Amino acid sequence: MIVKTKLRISLALLTMVLVIGVIGYTIISNETLIDSLYMTVITMSTVGFGTLHQLNQTEKLFTIILIILSIGVYGYSITALTEYLANDNFFQLLKYKKMQQKIQKLKNHTVVCGYGRNGRQAVLKLKIFNKPYLVIEKNKEILRELENNGILYVEGDATDDETLNKAAIKNANSLITALPSDADNLFVVLSARQINKEFTIISRASNESSFKKLLIAGATNVIMPDKIGGDHMASLVVTPNLVEFVERLTISNETSTNLEEIEIKDLPKELINKTILDLDLRKRTGCLIIGFKTADHKYVINPDGYTKLTLNSSLIVLGKPNQIEKLHQIL
Repeated sequence: MIVKTKLRISLALLTMVLVIGVIGYTIISNETLIDSLYMTVITMSTVGFGTLHQLNQTEKLFTIILIILSIGVYGYSITALTEYLANDNFFQLLKYKKMQQKIQKLKNHTVVCGYGRNGRQAVLKLKIFNKPYLVIEKNKEILRELENNGILYVEGDATDDETLNKAAIKNANSLITALPSDADNLFVVLSARQINKEFTIISRASNESSFKKLLIAGATNVIMPDKIGGDHMASLVVTPNLVEFVERLTISNETSTNLEEIEIKDLPKELINKTILDLDLRKRTGCLIIGFKTADHKYVINPDGYTKLTLNSSLIVLGKPNQIEKLHQIL
């Protein structure tokens, strides 16, 4: 802040010397405004061009004073500029502007609000699935961590519309708000839904009373981490083998099996309104279709082979990473 103040002072001093020179030559030499400006500039810059006429004693004395003032101001300005360029904030600003340019080019990305425990887990999962994402965070220490890890971020308060716009949420595919306060999450959901009417919003909630409010505000899904955690612990007692099996349906390593959602609208046009049998995925890729989501958001477990692939529906596919990759290549 002090360095920026010095830069402003140096700019003000340069302007002041320029004004003094123009006024001085206008009065002393009775020159026009343009001629006075010309004389002032060549005097301040010490370029050595010739004067407009032979200077009298008064004009020479004024020119000497103007040169001394100019040298003093130049010295101060160079010092201020050097301090600014040598300051870490300058390079941080360049990095941040470069990152903002990258963010504005993002499309179909996920915006994660808050990099706490839940936000970190969300980012880890998105990274594993190679999904584009960025984080909105205001904690300086966490921002340094994000920068060191090469994670795109926007510095600011996620409840602020300007911050959300910096995160390019108009082009985003989804938003995850994992702030510690339910009130803040509610505010983010309200603001984000006003900016982007179509994308998916996932919100964290701590209290049961916040659950319905967040849905009414525009959240697509509301997650209660404490409730899920307790349910998971109980499941490990009741059905430990089943829980372990489901946990393996991730992409945590290269040999694991994972679930993938394939949206019908992303398939080639010739496959639209065809049947699951027509895809023949098991033979072509090794993947299994274990679920089907209809256009009206109903789930069908182990769908029939004659199920029609209509627009706005989705397939839930089970396969190993190499099989899923082959699936994407084919479809």
